[in-house]
Amino acid sequence: MNANFLKKTGLASMLLVMVAATGCKKYLDQKPITDVDAAVVFKDVESTYKALSGVYSRLVGDPGYGIRLSLYYPVDNDEMQGPTGSSDNDRRDIARYSATPGNAQITNPFNQLFQGIEFANICIDNIPKMDMYNSGTDQQKKQLQRMYGEALALRAQFYFEAIRNWGDLPAHFVPAAKQVNDNPFPSRTHSDTLYNKILADLQLAATLVPWKNEVTTIGDQVDERLTKGAIKALRARIALFRGGFALHATGGGMQRNPDYLSFYQIAKAECADIINSGQHALNPSYRALWKDQVCARAVADPQGELMFQASAIGLNAAEDTKLGYYNGPTVNNLGNKSINPLPSYIYLFDSTDLRRDVTLAIYNVAANGSTKIGQAITAVCDGKYRRDWISNPTVSPTNAIQYFSLKWQIIRYSDVLLMLAEADNEINGPTAEAYNAINMVRRRGYGKPLTTPDASVDIPAGLSKVDFFKAIVRERALELGGEGIRKYDLIRWNLLGTAIAETRANMVRMSTLTAMVQPTYMAGYPSYCLTNTLPVRMLYFSSTASDNNNIGGLFANSLYRTAPTATPAGTTSVTWLSAAINTTAVSRFATGFVTGKGELLPIPQPARDANFNLSQNPNY
Repeated sequence: MNANFLKKTGLASMLLVMVAATGCKKYLDQKPITDVDAAVVFKDVESTYKALSGVYSRLVGDPGYGIRLSLYYPVDNDEMQGPTGSSDNDRRDIARYSATPGNAQITNPFNQLFQGIEFANICIDNIPKMDMYNSGTDQQKKQLQRMYGEALALRAQFYFEAIRNWGDLPAHFVPAAKQVNDNPFPSRTHSDTLYNKILADLQLAATLVPWKNEVTTIGDQVDERLTKGAIKALRARIALFRGGFALHATGGGMQRNPDYLSFYQIAKAECADIINSGQHALNPSYRALWKDQVCARAVADPQGELMFQASAIGLNAAEDTKLGYYNGPTVNNLGNKSINPLPSYIYLFDSTDLRRDVTLAIYNVAANGSTKIGQAITAVCDGKYRRDWISNPTVSPTNAIQYFSLKWQIIRYSDVLLMLAEADNEINGPTAEAYNAINMVRRRGYGKPLTTPDASVDIPAGLSKVDFFKAIVRERALELGGEGIRKYDLIRWNLLGTAIAETRANMVRMSTLTAMVQPTYMAGYPSYCLTNTLPVRMLYFSSTASDNNNIGGLFANSLYRTAPTATPAGTTSVTWLSAAINTTAVSRFATGFVTGKGELLPIPQPARDANFNLSQNPNY
């Protein structure tokens, strides 16, 4: 294929996305796409920013974090499971580890990630060549340097997402127009090599992109673009995956390289830099973070906790998200409520952990938009993206739209603290620094002052390295539940198979009113949850129209004690612990998972048809 044609086609595709990403009011002013070349797209700061917007846009839409990468792919794990219903060679089979290479929901996300890589490659190739990059004003040079760093970081994110779902992949670090002449049908490259490349890219990017408080000094406005802290956090996350276990195209089962500690060192250093910079902090209220900031579609982020977000616009499948529609509670029967917290996960939370009633939505909302209807344990929804919490503006209970422009949270500052604790423990055992990091996260979770030691919630001192790691495994489940992180954490720890097996066994116990047992792979449940006297039904206040988001406010009886035999006036009974846990939750939970296969998705068959050198993943 003609390289010049490929070059113009790639730039034309980027321009089309630029138009969509920056609005259509100047659509008729755009040059015909047949005339597009690098000199047109990369002529000044403004046009280069439009090109970069095209790269950012590949994060969202239905194939991206709009729904598939965020809600189809990360389940089932030991906290959340995917939708009910029969096998469908579609979204349900993905959640149950039964996807085939021909699954309809695999090809488009795979393609969009590589489209994002291609768009980033075009920016990375062209921005440093611009006259303005080298000889513009000081402000112009800094703005273009920032964009160059952002393009490097976005390419790293696209590659990272592709690797953690498909493993070893072709190396594609130059625009297709250049690669086509040398290697038009690339074979797969070991993920370690790809990780090494994007870790190096992120190291460079961090030198080009300003800290959060430096953005205005280079003439940019404060918005949701990447800053130095986000890039360092992404590098820390990828380093932990490079140092973790992985499944490769060549087979051999889950493997971890002997040099893994060097990558934990990278993660620790990057997290320490972020913490010491003072640029990012925890929002003191976990509930306000999600209800009043994320679901309120707020632009301002005073603490800088929301470090890397996938923004959404347009109310359409191309560049928006279905967050709060596909998942979360329904309002007036509108919504899919397709992500369900596992019954066993519900009881992992301590009764006073404020994160429980944010992460779990234990109600649906009636037609009036306010009255809460308590749900059975098998019908609880994830709660961080809720239609009834959306404001700025609010969504009418009769409005049937599916796209709400909620931003998918890729990295939050609490994850930085937990990554530091994990990396430090792996290198040195549990240090004071590691304890402080994890305990700050826990204190916020319980509504305590962040920097004041509190024996009632802090991880107890004196733990071994193994037990401190188990505490981290639990804390990441409690803090980051429903954020698309857990399955991949369990994979890099080589714990996914264990977590699935033990979680399934505990849910079977719950279904027969038998006490659960403590997990072997993480710190355990509160002791009062390990009993055979948990309630068989819950009684919710059926006439209230108040904002009873929490279990204590909506339900008349305790989640942790035997249910009363009578049904008090003004309450309605819903089934809680029963055989339905087995027939509804367990019967569909990770049914197709096989160690040495399920850690990766199959390579989409259309991609293999287009590239005869692209081999399939193990056991597919």
